[in-house]
Amino acid sequence: MTDLNVRQRSPLQLPISDAAALAAQQVLEQLGSSPAGLSGDEAARRLAELGPNAVRTHRANGWAVLGRQFASPILILLLITAGLSLFLGDATNSIVIGVILLVSVGLGFTNEFRAERASEALHDRVTHRAVVLRGGTTREVDVTALVPGDVVHLSLGAIIPADIRLLTASGLLCDESILTGESLPAAKDPAPVPAGAALADLASCVFMGTVIQSGSCTGVVVATGGRAEFGRIALGLGERQPQTEFQLGLKRFSFLLLQVAIVLTTLIFIANLLLQRPLIESLLFSLAIAVGITPQLLPAVVSTSLATGTRQLARRKVLVKRLVCIEDLGDMDILVTDKTGTLTEGRISFTGALPVAPETSDGGLLTLGLLATEADYAEAKLSSAGQNPLDAALWDSPGAAAFDAARFERLDLIGFDHQRRRTTVLVREAGGRPRLVTKGAPEDVLALCGPTPPAVQAMLDEQFDAGSRVVAVAARDAAGLVQLTPADERGLSLAGFLVFLDKPKANARESLDRLEALGISVKIATGDNAKVAEKVCDDVGVISGGTLTGAEVDALSDAALAASARTATIFARVSPEQKARIITLLRQSGGSVGFMGDGVNDALALHKADIGISVDSATDVAKDAADVVLLDKDLGVLAEGVMEGRRIFANTIKYVLMGTSSNFGNMFSAATASVVLSFLPMLPGQILLNNLLYDAGQLAIPGDRVDREQLRAPSHWNIAFIRRFMFLFGPISSLFDFATFALMLFAFDAVPGEFRAGWFIESIATQTLIIFAIRTRRVPFLRSRPSAGLVAASLGVVALGVYLPLSPLQGLLGFDPLPVPFFLALLGMIAVYLVLVEIAKRWFFSRAAQTLPAGPVAVRRRPDTHHLSRRAFRFSAPVRVRPRRRLRVRPRRRQRATIQA
Repeated sequence: MTDLNVRQRSPLQLPISDAAALAAQQVLEQLGSSPAGLSGDEAARRLAELGPNAVRTHRANGWAVLGRQFASPILILLLITAGLSLFLGDATNSIVIGVILLVSVGLGFTNEFRAERASEALHDRVTHRAVVLRGGTTREVDVTALVPGDVVHLSLGAIIPADIRLLTASGLLCDESILTGESLPAAKDPAPVPAGAALADLASCVFMGTVIQSGSCTGVVVATGGRAEFGRIALGLGERQPQTEFQLGLKRFSFLLLQVAIVLTTLIFIANLLLQRPLIESLLFSLAIAVGITPQLLPAVVSTSLATGTRQLARRKVLVKRLVCIEDLGDMDILVTDKTGTLTEGRISFTGALPVAPETSDGGLLTLGLLATEADYAEAKLSSAGQNPLDAALWDSPGAAAFDAARFERLDLIGFDHQRRRTTVLVREAGGRPRLVTKGAPEDVLALCGPTPPAVQAMLDEQFDAGSRVVAVAARDAAGLVQLTPADERGLSLAGFLVFLDKPKANARESLDRLEALGISVKIATGDNAKVAEKVCDDVGVISGGTLTGAEVDALSDAALAASARTATIFARVSPEQKARIITLLRQSGGSVGFMGDGVNDALALHKADIGISVDSATDVAKDAADVVLLDKDLGVLAEGVMEGRRIFANTIKYVLMGTSSNFGNMFSAATASVVLSFLPMLPGQILLNNLLYDAGQLAIPGDRVDREQLRAPSHWNIAFIRRFMFLFGPISSLFDFATFALMLFAFDAVPGEFRAGWFIESIATQTLIIFAIRTRRVPFLRSRPSAGLVAASLGVVALGVYLPLSPLQGLLGFDPLPVPFFLALLGMIAVYLVLVEIAKRWFFSRAAQTLPAGPVAVRRRPDTHHLSRRAFRFSAPVRVRPRRRLRVRPRRRQRATIQA
């Protein structure tokens, strides 16, 4: 057989449908592997040959960032105008517009690329691990290091890291909705399926990107990266990301400006033609008006703001998966969080065993608790990989050192799930009879043990009142039982309680105070007992608005639960589905809801929230579902992120309000004057130069101070508000433009060059200095101080605007010298203008129309691509994801003859 044919029969080319139809041992042989997995050297060789198990790269791509800069409708308008000006022979206009484009694109590219580099560095610190057998030894490796032939262990909540053929499975159910759209979990079993079965019928395989909903399994990797089913879909999406509310608002605002620009320029062009002005001159002037009415550097200001925020958050160890998620973070006004690691230290320790049965000792109860874990007894002492926090604490306890794994044989296991809330094992001690042992939530285990004696209930309540986490252990003889089903969990005898402690955080109260000052109401959703949650909240000074248990949540209608959820502070003993329902109803009642979680049972709620927040130490499924990952689980860090998001939005809106009102006023003045005067009030190049200077001075806005009251509540895009602001303050600007026109024509009898110079200076001064009034609702300077950078930039632009018409460049720019009395009159007009703007501002913001409407807001719906993009985040490498390649295999000896036949 040729080498080409060998490559075609390589492990990489074994289709998952073929693997599903073969026996498990045959699949291992075809993949050149064994039940002990690959050797370390062979795995390294395959990884070098294939590349990482990734479907996208998180390496910053300069060309992609540069291409995104031209996606703004504003910049597209500039490009079209520059092209038309060049075509019409106006090189000056083309050069000025070109400079504007270079400044906008250059600043946007520089800031966004720097932000992506910072995000790339943080991304490398968030790891997603898989438990794999290499040379017969269990170890954890990054999911991107998996290769075909690796044998992996997977348990409840794991995201399947590749397309895998099952070797063993116990009670395995997988959520495959991301691939099949089917909401019900799919049952899995290692038995081969008939050849030619459809993807949804491959019960002997599990697929990359799907989630284990219950049970556990061992399997061999068949396909990785873009060769996996999920990988093909993710690669088909490319690098496109679904748009956030901030991006959609920015797009709506850009289209508003385009509509105003098109209407105004069309009317000006028609009016100038009716006045029998030259066609080319009229067209160029109209194009200059179109450019002048738009805030050309808005994309640069937005990217500068986001990049600044990203760098600030990076210093605080906050990874934002996408830059624009910072805006969503600032939008949050309700935070639902678990208590572990946020209100508590997140370090769970085993504090003691409380036997109930007379024949059970402390050590015996601990042994039963160790038996009822999903971990392999022989491996559990050596590594906590794959264990839940309570089991890990149990195995780390001093008493676990005396556990002799060789004394016991596990016959069967029913793993933990969030409906049963317990783990059950069938074990046999050497020379003894089989015994069934159950460990789980006290309420659920006690229900299997018959009536609870008052003394036992009092013992349990005492631990709950102390804030301890309690796990109940029960057992019974199981003679003749060889395989477990949930129906076998009955007739148990309570052995006792295992007690754990997770101390409240010392700084929890301070962090909660900071969130409260930001107008964020914090709610606790936990699978723990209500009394434990209430005790922890009481210890950190949380004033509870009430507690809802999972049973009470199920009993309430959607309308009743929505009302109760707004006031309740604690949701206890809630299932993943109940958490997701609560999040959905909170959003429908008008809140912008963030959810912070790190467990398997938090994934559904993270997906439903407006902003999903997790931590680096979280389970894979939780990190996958989050938009923001905290490298340090601290509500104080989260408060910093919220403040940064709100500061960015506030500064962006400052630029928008200032740019639209001033530009609209100036262009309205220019349009009116062009119809009344016998000459153009300002040449097209002068209009563009005016806007370039003005916009350049506003690049300091992203670093400006923000008033405290602007951080107390989230702000939202409100196009109607922006339109009202523009139509009030724009005409005020025009009034002083008309006053300048009158001054130049009637007081100084100005020729066109003088007229244009006077208006150029007045326009630069008024529209630049108005930022100090618009940037705050307070009295400028006295009660709200701008940043030093903004003051310097604004005054510098005004100085340059005054200098240019008086400089040696005045002739080239089309200006004539101005008389000295003009500048004295100008100072008076500017003072009156700023006072009038301040009066108008107070009247404008005092009107009820400027407040956001009360009541429910539209529910934000995330498209399927949002979930796919989130899931693909974990299958990401800091290198370019290469196209599919074939791997030349070194088959195992038993298979070599078949391949060479």
